[in-house]
Amino acid sequence: MSLSASVDNVSTADTQSCDSSNMCLELALEGERLCKAGDCRAGVAFFQAAIQAGTDDLRTLSAIYSQLGNAYFYLGDYLKAMQYHKLDLTLARTMGDKLGEAKSSGNLGNTLKVMGKFDEAMICCKRHLEISRELNDKLSEGRALYNLGNVYHAKGKHIGRVGQQDPGEFPEDVRECLQQAVFYYEENLKLMRELNDTAAQGRACGNLGNTYYLLGDFQQAIQYHHERLKIAREFGDKAAERRAYSNLGNSHIFLGEFEKAAEHYKRTLELAQELNDKAIEAQACYSLGNTYTLLRDYPTAIDYHYRHLHIAQNLMDRVGEGRACWSLGNAHSAMGNHEKALHFASQHLEISKEVGDTVGQATAQMNISDLRKALGLPEGELSPDSAKLVTSFSAQPSPLLRRYRVRRESMTRLDIIKLTPDAKARNNAEAALSHTPVPQHNEQTANEEEDSFFDLLSRFQSERMDDQRCSLSIISENKENHSTNSPSLNSINNGDAGQEDLLDLIVGMQSKRMDEQRVALPHLPGLCPPANAPDDGFLEMLMRCQGERLEDQRSSLPDIVGGSTVPDEDFFSLIMRLQSGRMEDQRATVPNNLNDIIFDFSSTVVVSSYGALILINYCTF
Repeated sequence: MSLSASVDNVSTADTQSCDSSNMCLELALEGERLCKAGDCRAGVAFFQAAIQAGTDDLRTLSAIYSQLGNAYFYLGDYLKAMQYHKLDLTLARTMGDKLGEAKSSGNLGNTLKVMGKFDEAMICCKRHLEISRELNDKLSEGRALYNLGNVYHAKGKHIGRVGQQDPGEFPEDVRECLQQAVFYYEENLKLMRELNDTAAQGRACGNLGNTYYLLGDFQQAIQYHHERLKIAREFGDKAAERRAYSNLGNSHIFLGEFEKAAEHYKRTLELAQELNDKAIEAQACYSLGNTYTLLRDYPTAIDYHYRHLHIAQNLMDRVGEGRACWSLGNAHSAMGNHEKALHFASQHLEISKEVGDTVGQATAQMNISDLRKALGLPEGELSPDSAKLVTSFSAQPSPLLRRYRVRRESMTRLDIIKLTPDAKARNNAEAALSHTPVPQHNEQTANEEEDSFFDLLSRFQSERMDDQRCSLSIISENKENHSTNSPSLNSINNGDAGQEDLLDLIVGMQSKRMDEQRVALPHLPGLCPPANAPDDGFLEMLMRCQGERLEDQRSSLPDIVGGSTVPDEDFFSLIMRLQSGRMEDQRATVPNNLNDIIFDFSSTVVVSSYGALILINYCTF
């Protein structure tokens, strides 16, 4: 909910109760304006001040929680973003706001996805989808479908990155995640076409193309990327157009269509220069250099690799610089320029040691050894660590090492391009994520708090299931004697006492479930009690009045005369009065026909006093 929607709610309240709420809303509106202007950090400060001011309007507070969660998300502080989205979700459920619950569930799901909590994110996003369909809100349903596709896509990439497999070579669990992502993306695309939302269609097509690329269906990926390219041109979205060209180039590479790939990469390079994005320009040069290597046009490949090297040096990108040196060494080696190849291989080794790239270090050591042999030079002595590293990788070469070591014999193969710009983009994204303003010491705390939150949720749900579970232990094991040997069951089914016990049991379980779902609103940050809430003076007066009423209803004990063990006359009078009332209740009505019944004996009261028995018989004629 937008904060501006809360202005009318606050302005219609009475003046005395609106002071703090108006201040809270004004601060929140300024925070919203700053966040829309791109200054999320200043916006967060205003939102926090609004919470300190406090408000009794739950919808305003819910909007503040939502905006704070989004602001922290964009700042990269995902732990705080999750906390405020959880508060927003709690408040929406308290108010019975289904649409608000759907939006907060979606926001929480996106945050959990970025934090790597994919299973929990799926639960939240599916709840978003369920409520949206219940409300028949097609736009919200489309967002839920898109978010679910993103969660499954991210989970598949996360699992697949562990083994560093190539597209189409992922294990079954990864493929299942990616196929689920395709399902939700296609559902989203279908719905967006019904709603005629062209921009959303473009996003869905781009994601479908990337997912089919990972599944190894490159033809289908090309089809969706062409549709994405068409929509991007229609909207004049240069960044989206650049991404589409790059993805098209990657797909054509794996189909062996290197000329088409080169054309797409050239267009990517042009758009990157128009956007003045040096990092993307370097990636495009790297892709073009590898593509021309596959085409055996080594001079052109070397030119692009030099451009990549210079941009990486200007950006102080040591990883990209190492990749450029590695590619230049391979290209010069393929041309027979072993001296230059040895120079770049040595630089690759130095950079790999600097950045801690053990695979690159081992590859560089092997390339240097081979080049020195080709030049007829002594191999040179390796340091003990380098020798151990080369030996270990030589004995059990990893997939990454096979990608790196692409000398002459692999220049005509596809392996060189399997380290596409997407790999560098992923590395840069991971490096950028590691430099987000999230404090490192909070990561473990975030994980622990997340686990505790969902453990608590699971425990409450399990208790609710246990409350509704029926115990069959009262039923006899002998099925033939079931109806005769289970008096407890018969008493529940037939007897009044059993029915009362059953009703008491149901009432107890339902009250326990209500207590579990109850939320203590005063503990929500920023929530102020209403202005007309009773103050302490009123509560004290109420307790004093109630105390006087209790005193009025209290009975005084009779004064004891004589021995403490001897009751006085008042005690006997009290008993007589009480017993007489009971006897009146038990008196039978005289029939109309007195000839049938002569008299009727009533109850007999036995009173014990001083060891003697006094029998009082009442007779009615």
